Amino acid sequence: MEIPVIFEDNHLLTVVKPPNVLSQGDKSGDRDLLTLLKEKIKIRDNKPGNVFLGLLHRLDRPVGGVMVFAKTSKAASRLSAQIREREFGKTYLAVVHGVPEKRQALLEDYLLKNRKTNRVTVVDKDVAGAQKAVLDYELVAVADGFSLLKVNLHTGRPHQIRVQLAALGHPLYGDQRYGYEINKKGQQIGLWSHQIRCKHPIFNGWISFTSFPPGQGIWGIFKLDNSGQGFVHLDGQWTQEEKKDFCQKVVVMAEEG
Repeated sequence: MEIPVIFEDNHLLTVVKPPNVLSQGDKSGDRDLLTLLKEKIKIRDNKPGNVFLGLLHRLDRPVGGVMVFAKTSKAASRLSAQIREREFGKTYLAVVHGVPEKRQALLEDYLLKNRKTNRVTVVDKDVAGAQKAVLDYELVAVADGFSLLKVNLHTGRPHQIRVQLAALGHPLYGDQRYGYEINKKGQQIGLWSHQIRCKHPIFNGWISFTSFPPGQGIWGIFKLDNSGQGFVHLDGQWTQEEKKDFCQKVVVMAEEG
């Protein structure tokens, strides 16, 4: 299986997760991204023992796009701290049915997960076990009765984007769980992990990893300029000396053209 690499150094590995691949193994026994990457690194680097690769976050199985892994325990610890402090920024592209009333909005809901059915619902905040979920979205484009949204997560709840947009009245294209009334079986979900922004765990400068969905399927109707491409961007506070030192240690870096 081909797994595109956007960035790699001694501390981080950033890849594009193919849709319909598990982020990590589960009881299904199906192949998962974490195991596949460990195997590739073990063979490539001729490692005799186990390969350390820290899973920092997950994507739902049908969702594709950018994922960041830690290659050392120190990197995993520092990046996990960023996630807890909500400094680990995650942006998605989403295709929804219809056109939202507001071009931009902040959505705040309380979500409850049924662990038996693996289904999440919007509930009143006083319900036991309810967790606050916050995101904001911006309307990017409209085509053929669908809207392309850029979504920024403020919290990281299970199925959050899928549930909150469905509750808004605009379920995701192809979502068989939260939009089964309007979607057809076999449609690929219109949700893509577009960008992750974090501090490099060693150099401490801000770095962004960006992935665009392929220009096919539902994504094709929006004719995105950078379809299927991935980029790395170092934010402006890096000094020239830091950039030089950083670039000397990079294994792979997809640069924006």
